[in-house]
Amino acid sequence: MTDVNSAKHTRRPHHWRRDLVELAALFTAVAVADAIANTVAHAPRGPVLLVASAVALAATAGFHTWWARRHSHAPPGGTGTRSDTGAAAPPGAAAPEPGHGGTSLWRVRTTVRDEPGSLAELCTALARHRVDILTLQTHPLSDGTVDEFLLRAPAALPPAELTREIAAAGGSGTWVERADAHDLVDTPTRVLNLATRTALDAAELPLALRQLLGRCTIHSLPARTLTGQPLADPVPEEGVLEETVLRLRDPSGGSITVERPYLPFTPTEFARARALVELDARLGPRVPGSRDVLTLPEGNEITVRRAGSTDLAAAREMHDRCSTRTLSLRYHGPVGDADRYLDHLLSPRYGRTLAARTASGRLVALGHLLWDGDETEVALLVEDDWQRRGIGAELLRRLVALAGEAGCDSVYAVTQAANTGMVAAMRGLGLPLDYQIEEGTLVITARLDPAPVRPRPAQQPAER
Repeated sequence: MTDVNSAKHTRRPHHWRRDLVELAALFTAVAVADAIANTVAHAPRGPVLLVASAVALAATAGFHTWWARRHSHAPPGGTGTRSDTGAAAPPGAAAPEPGHGGTSLWRVRTTVRDEPGSLAELCTALARHRVDILTLQTHPLSDGTVDEFLLRAPAALPPAELTREIAAAGGSGTWVERADAHDLVDTPTRVLNLATRTALDAAELPLALRQLLGRCTIHSLPARTLTGQPLADPVPEEGVLEETVLRLRDPSGGSITVERPYLPFTPTEFARARALVELDARLGPRVPGSRDVLTLPEGNEITVRRAGSTDLAAAREMHDRCSTRTLSLRYHGPVGDADRYLDHLLSPRYGRTLAARTASGRLVALGHLLWDGDETEVALLVEDDWQRRGIGAELLRRLVALAGEAGCDSVYAVTQAANTGMVAAMRGLGLPLDYQIEEGTLVITARLDPAPVRPRPAQQPAER
């Protein structure tokens, strides 16, 4: 929140009468000083008193200068200083002093009293520390108001000191988190961007909710289990807000639960989240139609594209062509239940699926990127006759690229030590890997680079 008034609008006019008054005061001061000097000089200890008076006057002038600079309500000249954004800073914010090491961006949320002057008191406290308020959102409550700020503060100002100043100005329940340049986008623009992403791809809804609500855990639960039993109590159409938990009705009949234990949700955030879910429900199932054609080392062409619930019949046919060993390595359970997982895996609500088809349209491989709360899982299934040809490696690289674009820090794969193809595919990513073995199950976690992993042509041995 910066003051956009130009300095030319705050410059005071110059008057000749003030010059005459100042000149008269100067002559009066000289005459009085001359009289005092003559009186003191003829006294017994006149020179000593004169020197002492000069020292006292110099000390008084120095103290006055220090006090004026420290407690002045405006920078010299009476104009606002320029902030890093090019706008004028508030009058209470002094210009950054050289040598303070730049600035830092912070997202701050605090609860203030719903009464006149409470926000002004908080802004004044921030201005004393040369903190610039870039954006401000208000979330009305029944007994107060939650104010959410994006602040640019001196780098030397620690978050603990920032919290103490806010508390002294009347803020309570303060939460501080470091921000970055992406937070500089205003809230309406950010919400519209998230709505656009959700409209184009149903799998974007969990990611959009996470970006809308900050650090939170999202669980999508189906209405029924694999055996057809009800999984949870149905969520009312209007949803449920329970402080740190949001429950929304999934368009597919299940529920979406959002948890943020460190910070309660506000009614405003609840309304925004519900609007995104309603948008998804109105648009219905949708999957982007883009596809890539790859040429395998032996010359066969494979088409890779996003898959959805419309590919369910083709996926079941691929299951019928896969061996029992291939299905057991993929699903880690009874092979007879493999078909039951497909409804879940192909639903965009739980992640993204890539399908590989031959030139004749036959589905020969599936790769899944699954949202698992705060974590992200990758899984592969390649038909027996098409293994060891690089299809699985290509699907895995594309899934990791999608995870990187979604802002994931890592992905993990659950497999068995005997599944050497999946182990080799994870190693082929060229990313830092962590291995963990529990009761014969191998969990491989890949930590993603800041830049997304880009797909490359299938040129290496394939994996299962």
